[in-house]
Amino acid sequence: MKDWIIKHRLYVIAAVFVAFAGSFYITNQPNSSLSDAENVLPAEITGGGEGENLHQPDQDQKPPLENMMVDVKGQVKKPGVYQANLGERIIDLIGRAGGLTELADEAQVNFAEHVQDAMVIYIPAQGEEGQLVTGISGSTQGSAGNLSGKINLNKADETELQNLPGIGPAKAAAIIEYRETNGSFKAIEDLKNISGIGDKTFEKLKELIDVR
Repeated sequence: MKDWIIKHRLYVIAAVFVAFAGSFYITNQPNSSLSDAENVLPAEITGGGEGENLHQPDQDQKPPLENMMVDVKGQVKKPGVYQANLGERIIDLIGRAGGLTELADEAQVNFAEHVQDAMVIYIPAQGEEGQLVTGISGSTQGSAGNLSGKINLNKADETELQNLPGIGPAKAAAIIEYRETNGSFKAIEDLKNISGIGDKTFEKLKELIDVR
C-alpha cells in the first residue's frame, strides 16, 4: 500500500487539492449570496435607482397666485371688472381693459401702483378733476383720497373709512367723533388715540392713510 501511494502520489495530491477546493467553494457560497442580497436590498428598500423620484413631491412647485377682482373705469377702451394676480400693477390692468382712450389724462395715473382686491381704477379724461386712480375701493381725490390713493382721515366719511382693513362701523364712527371733538388729525399716529386701534392695527393702516 505504501509503495502504491508513493508510486501514485501525484494523483493523491491532486485528489486532496480538488477536495479542499470544493469544500472551500461550498463553505463560502452562502456568504457570497448573502453579500449579494445585502447589496441589492438597500436599494430596493430606499427606493434607489431610476424610480427614486417617482413618489417625491415636486419641491419646485409653487402655490397658485392669489386671484383678485379689480374694477377698471373711466377712459379705458373696455371698462369692467377684471381678475388680477398678486403683484400686478395698474398698468397691467389697463392693458387688460384694452388700453387708454385718446381722451385719457395720463398725468393723473400712477401706472406703477400695485393693485389690491376690490380696488377701483378710475382713469379721468383730460380736464376732468376730482377722480384719480385709487388703491382703496371707493376713495378718490374729490372725496377722501389724494394723489397717493390713500384715505384722508380728516375728510373720509364712515363708508370710506370702512374700506380700511380692521375698521368697521364702530371704529369708523369713533374716528369721525374724534375728528369733530379734537379737530383734525395732525399726524397719522393720532389714529392710535382711538379706542381699539393699537400698534398692531396701526401697522396695517399706516401705508393706507394720510392727514393732508
